[in-house]
Amino acid sequence: MTAGRAAPRDAKRVLGFWSLLTLGINGIVGVGIFLVPGQLAAAVPGAASALAFVLTGLLLLPVAWTYGRLGSAYPEDGGPYVWARVALGERFAFGVGFVAFASAVLSTAAVVSALGQYLAPELGFSSPTARWGFQVGAALIFSSVTLLGLRLSAGVWSALTLLKLLPLAVLAYAGAGQLFGGANGGAGAPSAAGSLWSAGWGRAALLAVFPLQGFEIVPVPAGEARGGRRTVLGATVLSLAFAVLLYVLLQIACVHALPNLATSAAPVVDAGTHYTQGIGRGLFAAGANISAVGIAFGMFAMTPRYLSALGTEALLGAELSRERRGVPTRALLVTTLSVLLLVSSSTLGGLFVLSSLAVLLQYAVSAAALFRLAWLGERGLGKLDLVLAPATLLAIAALGQAAQAVELLILAGILLLGLGLLWLRQRLASRRAAR
Repeated sequence: MTAGRAAPRDAKRVLGFWSLLTLGINGIVGVGIFLVPGQLAAAVPGAASALAFVLTGLLLLPVAWTYGRLGSAYPEDGGPYVWARVALGERFAFGVGFVAFASAVLSTAAVVSALGQYLAPELGFSSPTARWGFQVGAALIFSSVTLLGLRLSAGVWSALTLLKLLPLAVLAYAGAGQLFGGANGGAGAPSAAGSLWSAGWGRAALLAVFPLQGFEIVPVPAGEARGGRRTVLGATVLSLAFAVLLYVLLQIACVHALPNLATSAAPVVDAGTHYTQGIGRGLFAAGANISAVGIAFGMFAMTPRYLSALGTEALLGAELSRERRGVPTRALLVTTLSVLLLVSSSTLGGLFVLSSLAVLLQYAVSAAALFRLAWLGERGLGKLDLVLAPATLLAIAALGQAAQAVELLILAGILLLGLGLLWLRQRLASRRAAR
């Protein structure tokens, strides 16, 4: 393709580096960081719990490289499904794409569920029935706004990202004071105690996957990205690095402010209240709610694209890939219905872990795709990619070793559901063709 032909296509793309970076940060900095600090403190007491973010971030760094490199090399919407299709064939890729869609739906449902648990009571929806109605209403609103178009959605998630970072920046500043200054007998620099791969550290690392996942959403709309190959790669890696630094500071701030951090239901809000002597509680509560709204909206905008990538005649039907204003409308409808079903039947903690495991599975397959494509020398992928792909698989194995058997069985059930839907669709298509 000549440069003259490429320019008009690039001009039509609506997502530049800033939009992709804020998409990644918005995808990572969501409701998880407002809830996980207490759970990390229960697994690893004291300021050492902040190292869970460092450890998990280092393990996820080759994953971010994998996603950034593949998203840059294959500028097409769909993410892991696209790469697995090219590297491993369409049949295998379907399973990958369905798991990627399922992990995104689980993450979206977890955030919407958290909105019902924490935001709804503040607005007067205190009974279980009222909270459920709030969750349903929120999901429908996010879905409706997404229908208005991709360009509008990009503006919305960028604005929400900046708003939710404001209160977190205040708390991160306090955490930096404790880390580098040890003010007021603070926590000081975290130090790890005990075996790195003890049960507590392993579970803490797996828990930290949930608040740190989200960077993988950056390459999903790669077909709409402009600015060259480094745009997707840079936005993916930088969004993860930013989140790790922010989370370490937040965790240290929470440890210093809350002696009983492990029992706090809203650790970031409680820590912010401590540092502002009570006057800032409303600010931090608003930040938590804006963060949850931002990530929920971003997920509603991107999750349907995992499913629309499966919208071919050979797989789930071309109807799923039809777009209006850059939005795959039927895939969005399926996503919305799936989220509504999950928030009505699952617990918040269960959604956290299942989402983490599902996303680890898609990370693993993406790493395998990178290795094969780099081995073949496709699209400029080379020796560095060959080294980092196995490193990614080792990191994923380290993170996933704390999973429980029942959680793995549920994940296997999700994959079987996708394969069952594919079999049913193909069988119906065969019957229609035989008539």
